[in-house]
Amino acid sequence: MTYEETISYLFNSTPLFQNVGKDAYKEGLDNTHVLDAHFNHPHKKFKTIHVAGTNGKGSCSHTLAAILQSAGYKVGLYTSPHLVDFRERIRINGKPVSESYVIDFVANHRSFFEPLHPSFFELTTAMAFNYFAEEEVDVAIIEVGLGGRLDCTNIICPDLCLITNISFDHVQFLGDTLAKIAFEKAGIIKPGVPVVIGETTPETKPVFTQTALERNAPIHFAEEEQYLLSNHINALGKRIYQTVDYADLEGELGGLCQIKNTNTLLSAIRILQTIGYSINESHVREGFAHVCTLTGLMGRWQTIQHSPKMICDTGHNKGGIQYIVEQLSVQTYHHLHMVIGMVNDKDISGVLAMLPKEATYYFTKASVNRALPEIEVQKLAKKVGLQGNTYPTVQKAVEAALAVARPEDFIFVGGSTFIVADLLSNRL
Repeated sequence: MTYEETISYLFNSTPLFQNVGKDAYKEGLDNTHVLDAHFNHPHKKFKTIHVAGTNGKGSCSHTLAAILQSAGYKVGLYTSPHLVDFRERIRINGKPVSESYVIDFVANHRSFFEPLHPSFFELTTAMAFNYFAEEEVDVAIIEVGLGGRLDCTNIICPDLCLITNISFDHVQFLGDTLAKIAFEKAGIIKPGVPVVIGETTPETKPVFTQTALERNAPIHFAEEEQYLLSNHINALGKRIYQTVDYADLEGELGGLCQIKNTNTLLSAIRILQTIGYSINESHVREGFAHVCTLTGLMGRWQTIQHSPKMICDTGHNKGGIQYIVEQLSVQTYHHLHMVIGMVNDKDISGVLAMLPKEATYYFTKASVNRALPEIEVQKLAKKVGLQGNTYPTVQKAVEAALAVARPEDFIFVGGSTFIVADLLSNRL
């Protein structure tokens, strides 16, 4: 098979969560353990850092990878979902896995895994771990796919666990309270392994504290350690941090959500240094300043063009949209245009109610099966006072916004990771 045929095979023969949602979710680690044994436990052949959380885990994973790359480590990075190309999910020192590796992996092992009927994510995780082992990475940053306790990445025994925050997302799998969701995320905490918690609430903190106590895991609450002192945006749109350890630390990621992410990372960096990772100040500065270049990160308050200014962001639940709304409120523009689409397993009405009412809306849908039809998004939006027309594709919606926007206007594209994916697929 060609690469395109192989990817089509993976998408169509294994349940893919971004396309079919809950039908792709397989509770339990049975398939994962069978696949792991088949490949001779590849995850035991390199160090790992495990990253979970509702929002911010992608940015934190990429930034940690960038810092460790800058320190001279050969770094694997496993994240999801991809935006443009499947190979984004599996990287070494920022370089995506080769097309030939993906082709050969499927061709050589399909006779074994087909009878198992693994999910897309189970198979992709096995591919990533096997690739990192074969390429002899020093350390791999492993982002949880969904939840933590029953996520197929949870067979690893990492050097450090990091849980960014807890918000309502995937409640049909993880629970309908913050405490229940925290329990699932806390499932990645391992005996004796230090864990950093980025943010807590009165509901979630006791869950993390109890789990860490039961597993004798040193726990660090970043919001209490507070190594970040202040921050501001410079003339180039870079966020500049004053921290306990680093003055004028420049971050390439300028979004407001990165403030909490940075404070979490500062705690994580200190722990990695104390457990033997060779990371100095120059490595931290390089990683923060060039995370997108070093790791290929996209879709985090990413500038698409400047006149009119167009920004996209993958924030898609209440926690993520809160930061986007705050970010929009401090922008300078004549008029705001919002290209918005959502998937059908989110708190859609809750998210729409948070969006600015003075904007012009362009309701659309992403090219995945889970995408909510644009007319349905429009109907729900009208109930909370949002006005706009519908468009069958992201490209059509963006073109409509560009056709009427003045140079001094602002266009935001988001509401779903897959809306951003469609935008970037047409732009790159």
